[in-house]
This record gives sequence, C-alpha cells and structure tokens, in this order.
Amino acid sequence: MEEFGLIDALHPGRLDLGLGRSFGRPVDRSADAPPTTTPVVDGRTPGGLRIPPKFSFQRLLGSPRIALQRQLLQQPGAEAQDYGEQIDDILALLRGDYRSADDVEAHAIPGEGADVQVWILGSSGGQSALVAGRGGLRFAANYHVSPATVLEAVEAYRAAFQPSEVLDKLYVSVSADVVVAEDDATAREFATGYGLWVRSIRTAEGAIPFPTPEQARAHVWSEADRELVADRVDTQFVGSPARVADELERLQEATGADELLITTITHRHADRVRSYELLAEEWRRR
Repeated sequence: MEEFGLIDALHPGRLDLGLGRSFGRPVDRSADAPPTTTPVVDGRTPGGLRIPPKFSFQRLLGSPRIALQRQLLQQPGAEAQDYGEQIDDILALLRGDYRSADDVEAHAIPGEGADVQVWILGSSGGQSALVAGRGGLRFAANYHVSPATVLEAVEAYRAAFQPSEVLDKLYVSVSADVVVAEDDATAREFATGYGLWVRSIRTAEGAIPFPTPEQARAHVWSEADRELVADRVDTQFVGSPARVADELERLQEATGADELLITTITHRHADRVRSYELLAEEWRRR
C-alpha cells in the first residue's frame, strides 16, 4: 500500500491499482458462476473470435521449478487469506477506516486517501470475477493470458455486479496481445519469437529476452512444446492494421468490453512503437 501511495503522491491521478490472485486457495465456483451463454462452435464465437480449448496447468504441477516458486512465495504451513477479505482490507486502508477483527485500527501512510482507480484482474469465472462484481469494482479480463475462459470471466462478473460508491454500473476491460506492421508478412516476422517467449514463462524457466526471428526459428520444437503455447499463439492478433483492428472489434463484440488493453512485444523497440502507432491510426480512422 505504501508503495502505491508514494507513487500516487508523486504523480496524482495517474495510477490504476490492479489486484489479482496468485497461488491462493482453490475456489469451488460451480455454485456461483453461471455457465457461459455465448455459443462457441468449432472454436469460434458467432462473430468469429477464436476461443481455444482450455489450457491445463496439470502437466506442469510436477515441475521442480513450479514447486520452487511455491516454496519461495509461500511460507511452509501458511494459509492464504480469503481473496475477498484481502480486497476489503486494501479498500479499507485506502479509505482510512480499517479496523481489525478485535477493533484495532491501522493506517497506511502514504497510501491512505490515495486517488487510485482499483481494478480486479481475473482470467476465469472464479473468485476474482465474483469479488469484483459483488464489490462494485472495475474488472479486467485476460484474453491474452487465458483466452479460453475470457467469456466466462466477463459473464460471471456481470452476473455478480452490484453498484457501489465508486461504480454505479459495471465496467470491463479486456486484454489482447497484438503485433501490427504495414503488411501481414512483416507482422508475422516480428511475432516469430512469441511462442518461444511464452514457453519460457509457462515452463517456469522465467521469461527470456524476446528472441529475434532467427533465434526463434533455430529452436527445435517438440510436440509437447507446441501444445504448451498453442492457445496463446493462436489468439495473438498479428497482421496489418486493418486485420488486427478487425480482430479487436470481434473481441469487443464478444465480450462487451468497455475498453481494450493492448500489449505488443517484439524484439526491437522501434517495431513495437510502430505497431502501436499503426493500430492507433487505424482505430482512430474507424
């Protein structure tokens, strides 16, 4: 809290506070989250948005690196606090009215009274979506991280939403990974290293520097590697400005997003900047 408060004090009104779950307790969402109502046929919505099969981390749970991450991030025998309670505590500290169960007050200085916009980040119709909805908070759904579950995430949030002091109607942002260039072939070349980069993250090896196209083509892919990254590679929007803008319109239509959060990663910084420029020009034209 103090860190966010300090940044807000230095740059007032410019900070969004995104809160997401990680390595928390599993949540049974079967009784709370409604089924997805948008039909998906042959991996696409009626508007054409690609929805891949759900990615399963089950195959990675035996990885020594995954086990080491859990060991470093959570003390032995520790039990994560309920996520909804954590969010309530953070909001209370921001407001300045936090009191513990035994009625002891606490204050976060700096942080108390910070003018930050609070977002809940979620990738499924689980607890994050429900906490955001019931708390009347903004919700950011991760198509670029978990494209298979973006529809259930936004629908669960909408079903749970209750107006609050900070938000009288629901508000959804949806993320997407894009690479834009003057033509499709150039954009595909810039995006060549994406699969190898995603692989480094999903194997818990740690994100590698984004590869050059030559480095990516030199990698020897196993079938297991390809399956590991297929959902992310297949749902990255890559191409000319018109092609990528079309895909983003499909994403907005399928999710009803109030705004889209765009991420571009390429080996060369100049290519990334140009990607944003080309997309902005096309979006403005539309």
